[in-house]
Parts: sequence; structure tokens; C-alpha cells
Amino acid sequence: IAESSRELFYFFSQDSAGWDGGRSNGFVNGFHNGDRNSFSGRVPLRQDRGGRGGFRGRGGSSYSPGQPSGTLTRSSSLLCSELFSGSNTGINFEKYDDIPVEATGQNAPSPIDSFHDVDMGEIIMGNITLSRYSRPTPVQKHAIPIIKSKRDLMACAQTGSGKTAAFLLPVLSQIYTDGPGEALQAVKGGSQENGKYGRRKQYPLSLVLAPTRELALQIYDEARKFAYRSRVRPCVVYGGADIGQQIRDLERGCHLLVATPGRLVDMMERGKIGLDYCSYLVLDEADRMLDMGFEPQIRRIVEQDTMPPKGHRQTMMFSATFPKEIQILARDFLDEYIFLAVGRVGSTSENITQKVVWVEENDKRSFLLDLLNATGKDSLTLVFVETKKGADSLEDFLYREGYACTSIHGDRSQRDREEALHQFRSGRCPILVATAVAARGLDISNVKHVINFDLPSDIEEYVHRIGRTGRVGNLGLATSFFNDKNGNITKDLLDLLVEAKQEVPSWLESLAYEHQHKSSGRGRSKSLLPTPTFHDSRSPCQARFKWKPHVNFSQTINTLCSFQELQYITSCDSLRTFWNKKTNNKKRTRRRGEP
Repeated sequence: IAESSRELFYFFSQDSAGWDGGRSNGFVNGFHNGDRNSFSGRVPLRQDRGGRGGFRGRGGSSYSPGQPSGTLTRSSSLLCSELFSGSNTGINFEKYDDIPVEATGQNAPSPIDSFHDVDMGEIIMGNITLSRYSRPTPVQKHAIPIIKSKRDLMACAQTGSGKTAAFLLPVLSQIYTDGPGEALQAVKGGSQENGKYGRRKQYPLSLVLAPTRELALQIYDEARKFAYRSRVRPCVVYGGADIGQQIRDLERGCHLLVATPGRLVDMMERGKIGLDYCSYLVLDEADRMLDMGFEPQIRRIVEQDTMPPKGHRQTMMFSATFPKEIQILARDFLDEYIFLAVGRVGSTSENITQKVVWVEENDKRSFLLDLLNATGKDSLTLVFVETKKGADSLEDFLYREGYACTSIHGDRSQRDREEALHQFRSGRCPILVATAVAARGLDISNVKHVINFDLPSDIEEYVHRIGRTGRVGNLGLATSFFNDKNGNITKDLLDLLVEAKQEVPSWLESLAYEHQHKSSGRGRSKSLLPTPTFHDSRSPCQARFKWKPHVNFSQTINTLCSFQELQYITSCDSLRTFWNKKTNNKKRTRRRGEP
């Protein structure tokens, strides 16, 4: 890596060609059309690209203004090693070529077969070489030319298929080509209005939104990698961290911003960030952000501020799952977009061996110990639970049993979450107990085993959880503990296993058959209680009931999801009394689906 970095450094420091054939666009060799006030005149390329604290990166690199432009310093070698040491692809990388890809939309650009088939500039191509990317994955083959042709995109691809690079590479390439433009003048104008030492409002050229802090940090690290040896400065803002430090980092310059929605809104209201010149908007894990309560904040950022409207900006959405209702909602932010489906929407990779075992609730911990004992010491194991309390409890249990483990969930401080991830990545704590906060987007190498200690309530969450292993062509194992509490995902889980050509337990097929035909039986006894299913277009009084055996009154009440529905049911003397009023007439035959 150091030798490759030295060669690239010599190449990029030549004055003749610059980044795009000698064009002076504000990012070339440290000057903007001869104006020394823009990027400090003609100086050597900065070596401090992207440390979270500002000018000093985590690897200890710093900017030395007296350093000759053709000399590679020890600090830049350390930074290069930090950025590119973790790049790898697995033994089954070639299997990606067999994945079916469908691009729907008007005049979709043709896919590429190699990174050299599209002009992304010397900087990008050099960083691709350092990243050891030999050829693009299917989502990259199609997404890169679509984004380079300035089309809006909604892309759904399997977990671990290279979606982050699929949008960072073309977006950074376009920024290198177009330069800062009017955003630079706006930053300079704001600085002059506030005086020589006034605090500057930043106008990023590209915005990447992510639902979790960990995913935002991961995207930021990837952006640092592809912005290496360039004048483009990526920044990251997210909740739970010191906002003062993030503001100081922003004031040093920001061209590509990675953010979580809540902290970004805070920064905008403080007047630290303006989106007037944001030409590229990316929503990573878009389905979760639109489905988990971020929609008002996203509309506030995109539609109710100074961001250019759709049609004047380029919008891209990426995820491994896109339910139909979320696709409909996402159209509000896209203009004449192309929908890219790599494999079946919401499917998993065949590189992941999926095992589903029946484990009663009381036996889960002992079964987990057996699995951990059978796992190699050099591999990492990720254990998913449903609740924060369950994560703490399981971590304490494993610690008492003598296992080096840590946990991550929403109630832990950001410092604790980052430290837990660092210990897990480094292998000091090879077992990580996590809630859904770690299910999306996290790319941790050497995760060989994902264990669903508690299965999620929806199949999309399951897809993202097991996608933490078997990434970029590597092999992985996912084991799920199933019992009678998980009946709601039986059919979806069965379909997923069959599609991914996995072994299906016979009892799971029987359960799926029973679940599918549960409501079609005849001659039910009166002791059966209904589970209400309320439709959006009907009032609670018009609710239709479906049969569900062995459900008591309290369980039925717990299935209600809104205060209005709960108020309606509890207004009766009891649900049992209410139901008996409907069934007392023995001469009348109860018809299926009748209240």
C-alpha cells in the first residue's frame, strides 16, 4: 500500500494535468483560478484528509506546509495504511456476476464492465486501485453510469454488495469535475460579513443521510478513502457527540456532508449549514428512514429549506429492502427516476448459510453457549436481541460465563457505542450483543456468524441482520432461534430460505402451512377469541375480526395498536361479553370474517 501510495503521490503532484486535464476548477493543486484566498494558494496537497477532529487524523497525520510536493512523509504512509488496510473481497466474488439485474425507467444508461469504462478522473481511479477493487459489483456496474448521467435513482441490492461505493465514486467524481462553483463564493461572502474571524456557514455540494450514527461514521470513513489526495473535504455530523467539536470541524470546510437527520436539522437551525448549493442528495437505508419516523425531518430538510427542488438536484436512494409502500412514499423526492433491482427486492445472498432451529425460550442461553463454543476463536460473532434490556442482560450472562463480549444499543452513550464497535472490530471482544441499531449498513470484516437470539417481527429486519456476514463475496453463517413467538414471519421466512436455496426444516414447512390455512377451517368452538385487524379506511366500529385460537382476553387487548381502538374495545363491559353477544344465537350460523 505504501509503495502504491508513493507512486500515486508522485503522479497527482504533477502540475500539468491536474485532476481533469488541467482545468482550474477550485480543487486542482490547491488554487482557484489564481485566487489565493480560496484554498491557500499553490501549496502541496494536504495530508490531513478527514480526521474527525479537524486537521489531525486518527492516524496522527498532519499538514506540513514546508514538505516538498514529491516526498511521501511517514504520516501520509500511516494515513494511507489506515484508510485502505481493510479492503478485501471474498472467494465467491465472481458469483456476483450471476445475480440478475433489472433497471426500469426511461432511457436507462448501459451498464459498465470495468471501472475504466467510465471517466471518473485520475484521483478516483487511483483510490480505487488503493482500495484493491478489481472490478465493479452488479450494483456498481449499473448505478455508476446512471449517476454519472445525472439521473435520479432508487436502487435495491443485497447486503454487502458495494452500495456505498456505488454512490460515493460517481458523486465525488462529479464534484472533482465541476468544482465548488457558487458555493465557494457563498462561503467567502459569509465569512467577510462576519469579519475576519467570523464563523462561516458551510454550503456542502453533496449530502448523504443515514439513519444511525454508526452507519454515518462508516460512510464518512469511505468518503475519506475516496477523497484521499484531493481538496474535497468530507465531514460528518451525528447525534450523541459533542456538537461544538462538530461545528469547529465544519468551519474548516465541508464539500461532502454525511449526517443523521436530527443533528442536521439542529445544525441548519443554528445557521451552520446551508443546502442552497447541494446538487447531490443520497438517502442510504432509505426505507428505514422513511418508515421509522424520520419522514418529517427529511421533508423538513429536503422540501422546507433552501435545498434545490427535485429536478434541479440529483437524488439517490439505496437499500437492501424496499417495501411497496415505501417505494410509493419515496417518489415524492425523486424526478423521472430509474429503479434498479439487483436480485429480487428484499432477498439475501446465497453466500450466507442460513440455519433455523427450534429453541424454547428457556433453552436459548444454553443453546447459545453451545454455538459460541463451536465457533472459532479468530472469527467474530454478532448476536441480535429485540430489546435494550435483553442486550444488557445477555451481555452480563456471557461475561459471567467467561466470554469476552460487549453490547451496543440505543440507550448507551455514543462514546460507549463507538468503543464497543472498536473492540469488536479489533477482535478484543469477539462477541457483540446488539439490537436493531447494528442491523443496518455496518460493514465489519471477519464476521463469520450472526445469531438471531430473538427473531425480529418483520422479514426486512431479518434480511438486514444476517447481511452483517457474507459480505462482498465472503462466506458467512446465520443461525436463528425460532419458537412459537415467531409465527408472524413463518411464511416470509420460508419463502426466503427457499429462494436462497437453503435447507428448510420440515417443521417450518408444517407451521407455514398451518399459518396459511388457519383462517380457512370450519366448525370452530365458541371459546375462540378474535384478534382484531383494523383497516385504515374503516373506523374501529367497522373492524373485521380474524380467528386466532388460544388467545385470552389480555392478549387480545395487547394486539391493539392505537388509543382510539383500545378506547373502543374497553368501552364494552369486556371483550368476551361483547363477543358473546354476537354468538349467543345458536340457530344462526357464524360466517367467516363476520364481526
